[in-house]
Amino acid sequence: MSTVANAAAATLPLEQSQLDALTTLGRALPTDALLWSSGYLAGMAAARSDVAESPPLPEGEQAPRLTILFGSQTGNGQRLAEDLAVQAAQQSVNARIVNLADYRPADIRRETAVALIVSTHGDGEPPDDAESLYEYLMGERAPRLDALMFSVLGLGDSSYAKFCQTGIDFDARLAELGGTRLQDRVDCDTDYEQAAAEWAGATLQAAAEYATAVDAMPTLHALSTARYDAARPFTAELVANQKITGRASSKDVRHIEFDIAGSGLTYEPGDALGVTAANPPALVDEFCTVLALDPSAAVGDTTVADALRESVEITVASRAFVERYTELTGAAELAQLLLDDQRTALAAYLSGRQIIDIVRDYPAQPDAAEFIACLRPLKPRLYSIASSPLASDSEVAVTIAAVRYEAHGHAHWGAASTYLADRREPGDTVSIYVEPNPRFRLPDDPTTPIIMIGPGTGVAPFRAFLEHRDASGASGDNWLFFGDRESREDFLYQIDWARYRKQGLLTRMDVAFSRDQAEKVYVQHRLREHAGDVYDWLQRGAHIYVCGDAQHMAGDVHDALLDIVAAGLGADQAAADAYLKALKRDGRYLRDVY
Repeated sequence: MSTVANAAAATLPLEQSQLDALTTLGRALPTDALLWSSGYLAGMAAARSDVAESPPLPEGEQAPRLTILFGSQTGNGQRLAEDLAVQAAQQSVNARIVNLADYRPADIRRETAVALIVSTHGDGEPPDDAESLYEYLMGERAPRLDALMFSVLGLGDSSYAKFCQTGIDFDARLAELGGTRLQDRVDCDTDYEQAAAEWAGATLQAAAEYATAVDAMPTLHALSTARYDAARPFTAELVANQKITGRASSKDVRHIEFDIAGSGLTYEPGDALGVTAANPPALVDEFCTVLALDPSAAVGDTTVADALRESVEITVASRAFVERYTELTGAAELAQLLLDDQRTALAAYLSGRQIIDIVRDYPAQPDAAEFIACLRPLKPRLYSIASSPLASDSEVAVTIAAVRYEAHGHAHWGAASTYLADRREPGDTVSIYVEPNPRFRLPDDPTTPIIMIGPGTGVAPFRAFLEHRDASGASGDNWLFFGDRESREDFLYQIDWARYRKQGLLTRMDVAFSRDQAEKVYVQHRLREHAGDVYDWLQRGAHIYVCGDAQHMAGDVHDALLDIVAAGLGADQAAADAYLKALKRDGRYLRDVY
């Protein structure tokens, strides 16, 4: 055995056959490939624990590296951070990657270069992972950062009034504290890939110029080992499409299962399933009629109808579309809504409207290629997984509510939800992939109690949680808060809950059906009714999970928890807020809201 192999054998926990294989591979690789592979293997090691938690910086030292920080609700930020880390390794930029949930805010004062990727959540708020750093920097005790070089990538959705507000705030504050921009901030809409790639390239180039040292190999959680993703989905057979609301329900909610046997797809409770869908044919026809487009006309290497059906977003309206359509049509009223002081008015206009409504409001007869260029690429939709691989590793389930509504005198449809509910039947195929959500996981300790709050389809991951705990024999107590409209029509998965209650797995369940009585009752009201017990569970170490609507429910539930904790502590709201923030930092208060 060589000297190198002998040294490795003395320090690495490898079997002899593994060490021999690694040594053989190392001898076969050229030097540049060998160096790159070390970063690749580091990334794979980090992936075993979902996200590489970078160690804190040594006290008194500055970081001779680019630190890539990310915080997001959906996983897009993490994926972009991982891509940036890979590019950094390939370009010999010494980098480390850290989830903001694992980052000590005070370490920012000792960074030399930071690339910050952050989404905006709710009404212009930072995502949960970014709260601690956000509050630290925005506070009066934030340090001077004159030695810091930084670059910010904001992720958001321009249909909201406070588009990318968190990124805007971070960028402005870092500069105010003395930092120097490596690259101007870039704000990304939902079609973020091109803008993000350009930002990453410019940021790495600037970081390389400013680099002060490269004395260590990059620390990466860089490369996903998943075979399938949004760009390369798996073609799965749909094996179940069951309506789980009553005949008289005002909603059409489906339990849908896919066969993933032999695919290699793996998932955990808390993850999401990405679904690649096609737009509603009736909506495609309507666009062609309203805009006088020939559906069979060629546009690029496809037809107008096929492009509208399969390639571009024709349902969700955004500021980006309004900007492009205004340039195309010259509509003066739309141009007025795009002024900086009209963001609230634009958000109000877009509320409840789809792209077809804007086209009807401001009719035109554009060239087909020019109109299609106004539209964003059609993105996969993400749905919380409602099953556990321990129950069946050959199938994966989701819960979807078909989006259909009347507004502005016309029928409207969701893209993926009606694709699954109306146009896919058992035996049909659907393109899917797993979107990991490492920030929404069951406790490692199976004896830990959990409180789950999931009205409507927000209950989906909690079906997976309970199925998983049942299959694994976890002994921790489980308390579910569920809410919907009518108990007779909208009690999703009622049979499952009844079975789990009977066997003792579901320790407690409290429901809130808003239309069963004259006065509306929601899950936050049930939380308040059982405030003392909720606080007792938290004191016992319970993890609390919230899934569902971000616009109203998540905030109302948070307010209820603040009051519950304040009463339990016998303290004020500030102390309760600190308590909940500590739960978030400890991974005990987790939210998957949208």
